[in-house]
Amino acid sequence: MQKVKLPHSVEPVKSAMKRSDYRGVMASKDMERLCGTVVRCDDWVDAEVQFEKDAQGLTVFHGHLDTQVTLLCQRCNGEFDFPLHVTFCFSPVQGHQDSEELPAAYDPVEVNDQGEVDLLQLFEDELILSLPIVPLHAEEDCTVSEDDMQFGEIEPEQERPNPFAVLKELKRDQE
Repeated sequence: MQKVKLPHSVEPVKSAMKRSDYRGVMASKDMERLCGTVVRCDDWVDAEVQFEKDAQGLTVFHGHLDTQVTLLCQRCNGEFDFPLHVTFCFSPVQGHQDSEELPAAYDPVEVNDQGEVDLLQLFEDELILSLPIVPLHAEEDCTVSEDDMQFGEIEPEQERPNPFAVLKELKRDQE
């Protein structure tokens, strides 16, 4: 099957009126911030986007993204593959005022002066946000065991006299 490249920017309002569906790929090499965040990224990001008008007449586009990246385990410093599957639902807005009126189910996305949305940047942002904060292997797959993660021993706390014991003695003397 031939991979069809998606456009980097679209006009969501026009696409929603046509009820456009896009199924294709975007080159991950164009997503420089994502590539700089991970060790390696698959060559292609599979994307599916549907544009439509909802029951309220709002322009909406939703879909999903799939790719695989290689991350560096923060526990053992080894590489591991991590699949990314992102679902999204956006509604284009112009300015801050419009975004406050959107239903909570839709994330606002700002359009430029020509009424276009930069899909490449938007999809790259979504993929970066779906990365784990601290990438780690599953414990059973990691080369570092729980015993290897302990460094030295903590000495027991020394017993110190209670500073309020003096007050207790004073109170007892007064009785």
